[in-house]
Amino acid sequence: MSDHMKRLAAPRTWPLKRKASVFIAKQSAGAHSVEDSMAAVTVLRDMIGACDTAREAKRIIGNREMFVDGKAVKNPKAPVGFMDVVSVPKMNLTYRMLLTDKGKLTLVPIEADEAGWELCRIEDKTIVKGGKVQLNLSGGRNLLLDKNDYKCGDTLKISFEGQKVLDHYPMAENATVFIKEGSHTGSVKTVKAVEVVKGPAANLAIFTDGTETVTDNCFVIGTSASAIKLPEASE
Repeated sequence: MSDHMKRLAAPRTWPLKRKASVFIAKQSAGAHSVEDSMAAVTVLRDMIGACDTAREAKRIIGNREMFVDGKAVKNPKAPVGFMDVVSVPKMNLTYRMLLTDKGKLTLVPIEADEAGWELCRIEDKTIVKGGKVQLNLSGGRNLLLDKNDYKCGDTLKISFEGQKVLDHYPMAENATVFIKEGSHTGSVKTVKAVEVVKGPAANLAIFTDGTETVTDNCFVIGTSASAIKLPEASE
């Protein structure tokens, strides 16, 4: 796999000017896919606008002044992806990475009370030695619990300090979901019902507006209302 990327070959989810220069920093391998994330140095320079050049961005990162999910970034190419909380305390800047209704990655400014936690979808779970349940979460997190209280597809509100479960949003009727893939990417909908499909196909989420999609495209962000601040709709 190449460590370099031309701007013209960058994923369509990246909100970049294609002809500003030839190359763009490619993120290192991590918890997010190439389409769902960008390198920290690019986020700092092109999305936040905290500096003008990659050299300045690398200096800020080298001084441990950029934080992602409560931890100082050490690698300029570290992936910053969907639902990550990005902050630059010295500039009093805090954002959450989401998607616009055009399917582009965007940073949504958030208040301090939202900066200490992240929403994580349960991607998989297994029973480990000792009878405990290991939850494999989006964003690369793993959580070890004593009880099997949650289902795959549900969303947990996880604190950065101590990795505690602050809240639980099930994938069920009245759930508020963010569509992160498909033709309705970036839209927020309310679930009317979840249709369980027998066989290898994914289950269907049916929404109150009459549309539907597979549950794999849905990220629950609350019950009856969104628990996070959302991007403004494009004109």
